[in-house]
Amino acid sequence: MDALALLKKDHQTVEKLFARFEKKPSKEIADRFVRELSMHAAVEEQLFYPALRQLAEAEDLEEAEDEVLEALEEHHVAKWVLSEIEGLDKDDERFEAKCMVLIESVRHHVKEEEGPLFRFARRLFKRDQLTELGKLMQKAKRIAPTHPHPRAPDEPPGNVLAGGLAAILDRGRDAVKGFVASRVEGKSRGGRRPSREMHA
Repeated sequence: MDALALLKKDHQTVEKLFARFEKKPSKEIADRFVRELSMHAAVEEQLFYPALRQLAEAEDLEEAEDEVLEALEEHHVAKWVLSEIEGLDKDDERFEAKCMVLIESVRHHVKEEEGPLFRFARRLFKRDQLTELGKLMQKAKRIAPTHPHPRAPDEPPGNVLAGGLAAILDRGRDAVKGFVASRVEGKSRGGRRPSREMHA
């Protein structure tokens, strides 16, 4: 899958979550789009945007560079809102409103990205370059941060270093959260509490 097809697939995944949220808002759906958007943004910032910007500079295509800079600023704003959504309880009076503002913002970003930005990418990248970049992005997504980090750098090399550390911390945090949730669920289903005795 080439880079543009991969990004479009991510956009479709997020749009489905947005549509579900609009029908029936829930913290669970919000947590899912926070995760998806966090990984998507990290991969774009680490690989897609820098590659596009480098080619635009080489071709002296200032409009393409401007599009990348605007996309980075939209990411910056979205990551702040994502981090706020992540910290809100579903009963917070601002929860739904904040999610709806994020949804509108991301939809605008996707429209701009799939329009002008993708047109520049098709013009600047060769077909095999887009395929190779897509493979790299798929690999990067497997180890990308799963939570928003709005204070982290969004351009190389800082974002690659910060992103790697953030991904390790995020995945550890997710594992602990999942473990605790499974233990709580086990107890609520009448599961026995394991003995505290240590066996030598």
